[in-house]
Amino acid sequence: MLVRLGLLLLHSSTIFSFFLNSSPTSQSRQHLERITSVGPRPVGSQENEVLTVGYLLKQIENIRLETAAGPHQLTVDVQRPTGSFSIDFLGGFTSFYDRVTNIAVRLEPKGGTQHLMLANCHFDSVANSPGASDDAVSCAVMLEVLHSLANQSSPLHHGVIFLFNGAEENILQASHGFITQHPWAKQVRAFINLEAAGVGGKEVVFQTGPENPWLVQAYVHAAKHPFASVVGQEVFQSGIIPSDTDFRIYRDFGNIPGIDLAFIENGFIYHTKYDTANRILTDSIQRAGDNILAVLKYLVMSEKLADSSEYRHGNMVFFDLLGVVVVAYPARVGTILNYMVATATFLYLAKKASLPGNGDLACATGVAVLSWFVTLLSVLIVALLVTLLGHSMFWYNHFYASICLYGAAATGKMILIHTLAKNLYYGVSDGLGDLYFDVSLLLWCCSLVWLTQQGLCSAYVPMLMVAFPLATRLLLAKEFKHRGASVKYSVLYLLGLALPYLHFMFLIWVVFEIFTPIMGRSGTEIPPEVVLATLVTLATIFLSSFFLHFIYLVRSTKWILAGLGSVFIIMFLLVSCGLFFPYSGSPDSPRPKRVFLQHTTRTFHNLQGQVESRDSGLWINSFDYTAIQHITPHIPEINDSIRTRCREDRPFCGYPWFLPVKFLSKKNWYLPASEVSPSSPLEFSLLSREETSWGTVKMTFSAKGPSHMSLYLMPHRGANLSTWSFGDGTPQFDLSGEYFVFYSHGLNAPTWTFWFEIQVLVSFWALRSTSCHF
Repeated sequence: MLVRLGLLLLHSSTIFSFFLNSSPTSQSRQHLERITSVGPRPVGSQENEVLTVGYLLKQIENIRLETAAGPHQLTVDVQRPTGSFSIDFLGGFTSFYDRVTNIAVRLEPKGGTQHLMLANCHFDSVANSPGASDDAVSCAVMLEVLHSLANQSSPLHHGVIFLFNGAEENILQASHGFITQHPWAKQVRAFINLEAAGVGGKEVVFQTGPENPWLVQAYVHAAKHPFASVVGQEVFQSGIIPSDTDFRIYRDFGNIPGIDLAFIENGFIYHTKYDTANRILTDSIQRAGDNILAVLKYLVMSEKLADSSEYRHGNMVFFDLLGVVVVAYPARVGTILNYMVATATFLYLAKKASLPGNGDLACATGVAVLSWFVTLLSVLIVALLVTLLGHSMFWYNHFYASICLYGAAATGKMILIHTLAKNLYYGVSDGLGDLYFDVSLLLWCCSLVWLTQQGLCSAYVPMLMVAFPLATRLLLAKEFKHRGASVKYSVLYLLGLALPYLHFMFLIWVVFEIFTPIMGRSGTEIPPEVVLATLVTLATIFLSSFFLHFIYLVRSTKWILAGLGSVFIIMFLLVSCGLFFPYSGSPDSPRPKRVFLQHTTRTFHNLQGQVESRDSGLWINSFDYTAIQHITPHIPEINDSIRTRCREDRPFCGYPWFLPVKFLSKKNWYLPASEVSPSSPLEFSLLSREETSWGTVKMTFSAKGPSHMSLYLMPHRGANLSTWSFGDGTPQFDLSGEYFVFYSHGLNAPTWTFWFEIQVLVSFWALRSTSCHF
């Protein structure tokens, strides 16, 4: 019987008014500075498992003693769970954790309570960052929220669990340990998760549910400084953004609804050494504290918390208007509203089409759509030229430059196409402005119907972009008939479009605020120029939609085209000359380049268990598209001469991927170096191998070593991985059909023991001895 399985186990030497007055805010900042003062806090480190845990426990004990005489009781439990689970994040992988740390604090009325809210933050950080925003500031705020609620003179109706979890950066391990193993978890009815995708600024509600609109209503009713977007929720849950939070764990493994909040500004320094306490403004701490305390107070006094499942009836449409007020209504109401607006629009357009003397709406719509495609194609050609010239990501440290280049190109091309249509196709003709207004109305209405049919709450955006212009059109019907754009007409028109356009521009700002920094860590396979050029072009197309008809009202556009053309040519020349360097180490506004480097020793065995090859080196991988082109001039040893290719015959190309993201970055450099000498050397052995009665081969292994290890499995032809000791027993493979198990442990963890079974596909003429490649 032939058993062939590729297995590679590697380790690395390097793993990478809120509270009543101003004084509690100062106390929160003190907590933040004390937590971050120990430096990076990766799982398993002394800084995370001892120093930070000790500080949090001391502060919690002070709160417990201070409030002991009040109407509440406070119980503290330090949980160190062990478990495993599979998840489809980043292509699919399995996580195993051993004795990671949770600090669970239960605040409830004396005498106890049956129903609990959960507030979650994480105090661990990635290996290279002090993690002030992600997520020490949330834990600092939670300490003061706990202090304020515990000091309330009137008892809470329900209880609150404040979970300070110590293993989120290891892909959500500690939250899984709590929600699946802690005895208090069964009483949790809803949760609030505090996270970060940037450093400071406003915290935005970007995920809610599932299907518990009462939670959104609670946030809208209680939050002092609401900031929420269902568009952000649907974009995030689409998987476009390569990130995830503990929200997923509580939703999928705990089956409880929640609210996910995160800081989103300045994502350039997210997960870097620049994420320090001094970069988080006091206003950000104040806002977060105000909102979290108010929402928690509201929820723990709510009768709906006792049986949240009773109020689980569909999604909510929610969005804030410039950060001033949040609008929220049930999705089913939104569907009715959307179809009413669409129906009114189609009736209006049908009536217009039936009148004599009106232009050809279908032909005009074709011209508009053609202008979109030609504009997008033209701008993408510019983006391709910039990439070929080697100046990709020039806008990373100079965002205005992308607007001047791609925005000017997109706007100029749109105006040029419609000017040509006006002069060469239509000639001198009245009513073109009116006609192209109707075209924009029709196209937005079609998108409204399509998004509504897809069940997306984001359909409210085209609904606003249809309802307000239509109302404006009806109110200014007489002005539309006049040839030329009068000052009175222009002012009234702009006022009518002010609300939807301001909101839409705000959404566009949020999109660029999130996606621009992401391009610095999206891997070497996604061309950032294509992404940003597309986003700028789409923003230009959307924003210009209800202003296109001005092209047909004005006498000439030559000066506008000349101005836009000059801006484009000048900016293209400046970019081509390399004037805009994408990165910056400025203390005020850093834009660091991200390079992933591991010092590793690799040992490869053949199918008979004999050592095939062994080497040591620095494995180098760029997190952004520019790879090492900006590094080679300073470190000549790192160049294309040490560029390596993926070895398809080895698990995960034979490289120690810390996370299963090899499909994002296929450009690798391997610089020979001395052998690794970790403080906790790896001890790996095969404990047993047995043939089962159901025709599989079960192999049991043990591994003991550093706090972070990775197991890579690649079945060879003729073998199949049927089951293993992780998760629910069903092997979870990644996009390439290989298997990745990420392991981490806290302090004093025992030897890691695991097993898997191999199903052999036996040919009737082939019968050989069993062997294993590891």
